[in-house]
Amino acid sequence: MVPISRRDMDILASLYAQQPDWAQTLIALAGLVLAALAVNFILKRIILRAAAPYLDQTTNTSDKSAAWLATAAPLLVISFGIALVPSLPEQAYTIIRNLAQALIVISVAMAIVTALTYVNELYERQPRSNDRPIKGFIQLIKIVVLCGAAIILISVLIDQSPLLLLSGLGAITAVLLLVFKDTILSLVASVQLTTNDMLRVGDWITMPSMEADGDVVDISLHTVKVQNFDKTITTIPTHRLVSDAYQNWRGMAESGGRRIKRSIVLDQNSIRFLSDEEVAEFGKFKMLKDYLAAKRTEIAEWNAREMQGEDAPVNARRLTNIGTFRAYIQAYIEWHPHIGEGFTLLVRQMPPGPQGLPIEIYCFTDTIGWNEYENIQGDIFDHLLAIVPEFGLKLFQEPTGRDFEAALKLA
Repeated sequence: MVPISRRDMDILASLYAQQPDWAQTLIALAGLVLAALAVNFILKRIILRAAAPYLDQTTNTSDKSAAWLATAAPLLVISFGIALVPSLPEQAYTIIRNLAQALIVISVAMAIVTALTYVNELYERQPRSNDRPIKGFIQLIKIVVLCGAAIILISVLIDQSPLLLLSGLGAITAVLLLVFKDTILSLVASVQLTTNDMLRVGDWITMPSMEADGDVVDISLHTVKVQNFDKTITTIPTHRLVSDAYQNWRGMAESGGRRIKRSIVLDQNSIRFLSDEEVAEFGKFKMLKDYLAAKRTEIAEWNAREMQGEDAPVNARRLTNIGTFRAYIQAYIEWHPHIGEGFTLLVRQMPPGPQGLPIEIYCFTDTIGWNEYENIQGDIFDHLLAIVPEFGLKLFQEPTGRDFEAALKLA
């Protein structure tokens, strides 16, 4: 490329000066546009491409932020260069300058918003992001940036000071509160959820009022997304998680055990005392040997002390089939290899009712996995339901068609 000499420059300047005003304006505008395009080409096609290997390769958000920022440079050329265009009408000059400055505001605002998105992406790669998500705060900052950009944009377009617009905001504060009511409520709720560690991504929550029962997959400023166990997504307004009740199962997950709370309902007509022969037969049960030995000694001592001079069996203490059955359940649950240690373990008799006498088993498995939990619980109750007749007890069940059929035959 041959360099242009000083003499050639003078000739070009002379030729330019000889042109009419409208031609000089068009030439200057064309030169300004070419200069802006050149700056845009250098920044985006050369500098950004050269810097690409040094940017984060796992996401394109950082590239977008740099691209938006680079867009402001050619607009700056136009904003300042338009004043050098001769014979340009004042109105056209003002429109072009204000439009270029407005686009600069948009470019810078979008660069900041995209950079904030990148900051959130970097934070979500950290292990602590599930415990302390910042997505809601990032969205709030974005709103503030965009609102500020909108005020500056309007002031640039109308060629007035931003302070003039801000001074008028007091008159429309009530309107803004109504418009941004949900945002304000969500902001307060998001702060409470985060600072009090009430909710994390990955938590299993149950919220009947919103028909939500599943894992939290996203927490943002306005909404919390829950993936239910049927794979549907429930979107809950963030402020509802502060104003309404919901159940968080995180404590169960962190404890490593999952509760079993289920009852076996017995027919009360089958409850009775055990004979000596039956007690001896139950002594063959490995899990009842210690219980029976201790209980027989205790009862023998009590009867020897309290039954002196009496021979009526009704006044003596005796073992019952239901008490022996409860002791068997207790020993079986304590023996079971998949019942967690260090948790509450109860086998308790609940109040009797028209549906029979419930014997409730209250314990915790050593796993929180759903499949494993159901299998362990099923195995325990399979065994207990099958062994009930061995104690001379009967399960309670509402009468069925066969029961009525048998009753009619006997009649």
